[in-house]
Amino acid sequence: MASLLLNPIFSPISLFHTHSASLHFSKPFSISLSQSHSIKCSLSHRPDYFPNRIPDPSYIRIFDTTLRDGEQSPGATMTSKEKLDIARQLARLGVDIIEAGFPAASHDDLDAVKMIAKEVGNYISEDGHIPVICGLARCNKSDIDAAWEAVRFAKRPRIHTFIATSEIHLTHKLRKSREEVVDIVREMVAYARSLGCDDVDFSPEDAGRSDKEFLYLVLEEAIKAGATTLNIPDTVGFTLPSEFGQLIADIKSNTHGIENVIISTHCQNDLGLATANTLDGALAGARQLEVTINGIGERAGNASLEEVVMAIKCRGKELMGGLYTRINTKHIVMASKMVAEYSGLQVQPHKAIVGANAFAHESGIHQDGMLKFKGTYEIISPEDIGLNRSNESGIVLGKLSGRHALRSRLLELGYELDGKELDDVFWRFKAIAEKKKHLSDLDLEALISDEIFQPQVIWSLGDLQVTCGTLGLSTSTVKLIGVDGVEHIACSVGTGPVDAAYKAIDSIVKVPVTLLEYSMNSVTEGIDAIASTRVVIRGDNSHTSMHALTGETVHRTFSGTGAGMDIVVSSVRAYVSALNKMLGFKHTPVKKTSSETSRVSA
Repeated sequence: MASLLLNPIFSPISLFHTHSASLHFSKPFSISLSQSHSIKCSLSHRPDYFPNRIPDPSYIRIFDTTLRDGEQSPGATMTSKEKLDIARQLARLGVDIIEAGFPAASHDDLDAVKMIAKEVGNYISEDGHIPVICGLARCNKSDIDAAWEAVRFAKRPRIHTFIATSEIHLTHKLRKSREEVVDIVREMVAYARSLGCDDVDFSPEDAGRSDKEFLYLVLEEAIKAGATTLNIPDTVGFTLPSEFGQLIADIKSNTHGIENVIISTHCQNDLGLATANTLDGALAGARQLEVTINGIGERAGNASLEEVVMAIKCRGKELMGGLYTRINTKHIVMASKMVAEYSGLQVQPHKAIVGANAFAHESGIHQDGMLKFKGTYEIISPEDIGLNRSNESGIVLGKLSGRHALRSRLLELGYELDGKELDDVFWRFKAIAEKKKHLSDLDLEALISDEIFQPQVIWSLGDLQVTCGTLGLSTSTVKLIGVDGVEHIACSVGTGPVDAAYKAIDSIVKVPVTLLEYSMNSVTEGIDAIASTRVVIRGDNSHTSMHALTGETVHRTFSGTGAGMDIVVSSVRAYVSALNKMLGFKHTPVKKTSSETSRVSA
């Protein structure tokens, strides 16, 4: 698959290796000096890592939970291979802690976290950085055992365990007294340490709605039992920034032993305040911030890594007492694209930092100001986050363009393709260029996504023929090629050409699924635009896992995307992609013990 990094640290291992070609990043890490409004990278050295303290009081640890909380978004199920790719990208970003998953959810989740711990958790970057690999566990021995089994292979393993502390959760979910919860915290944090893990993160779930005096008590017991980080979650996004900042300040002032641990934040976005709450938490003394790429996660999502990091980078020195991170912001755009493609959760155009409109200026007044001085309307340079839309070579791609011209243009966009990847994209490019006069950068990126960001190939589309209209039933003939190279052909009728094609595919694959979502967008303007389709499916024969917060069994859903000038072809590519992801996903659930119920855990 295509490499999406500007400065690879996993050489010679490529970021993607679904195909045989080796891919590398084309552009060295640098900061543009040509624009005076460009934000300069902090030159501060990343402090040495100690589980319970940070030598530099101004340093902010970034804890990314895209692979755990982010994957809990409906339709966002990712394969182990995709999770590993994202973990590698997070390491390149310079993320301090990667929460790689909830190992007790299923055997596949445990295996994915273990694979990340072994590979990403043991790689030392050029600047000496090794990310902490973390596994989530409820406060019971079975979950903690699973988490330790998964993360113990990393150079810096961490167990993150949690239980609810708010009255509403104690009464209606746990059905336990405060005294029982305190005992569980004391016992389970100590148990995690007893396994040989010297880095234990404890979270009092729904801290934002918890009684403060009880919260202080629980946190003190966690410290005594050996917790090295105390994470304070606003689990339902209930607090306002002033409230959350005050909560962190109060915990810092009233919890005995707090000076011996790191205070962390985890803010949900139910009221759209996750980023603001996270920043207020940092101002109040938190030195670890839990975030996700693109802000994905449960319900309305989490605090967005790119928003939090760029806010600190933009205003940290001026208004936040010199706070800084060591995130390599040049990799933000590519991390965003990777997560959007693998999770199937596309970024809305007006999303801060990484949205398509984030650096677009349509108003005449704004355009005039930008032409005179870019700092009039841009507080961040696009180059600071790895966004480079300038056509440095002046190449305009069309049907007469060759491989070299295509490869040169892709290099300018940050992709370096060779071998089979380049061949696959080139022939798709030529087919579209025959019908479309010029291909834009957005067209090229749609092709990259459709060819490169795909799951393991189990079925591939050979040929497709449909008939439709007002004179009869829509009919589709589909040829699929199996992983063994054998061709399978089926015909079907339906209420429309897409319905007919999907039914023909179902008759070949013979795996019952339910189509939950179907959406289509035009990538570019005009009647000859490339269409991008997204589908979400659920297997009727149950791919299940355990939900981290409730302990309930949930049915996994799988997304797929496709692109093409023909909307039916685009739709079929998306459906086959979703089927491949589902069929390639190992789904044997971890057996529960009597202690693994939602009544015992948070």
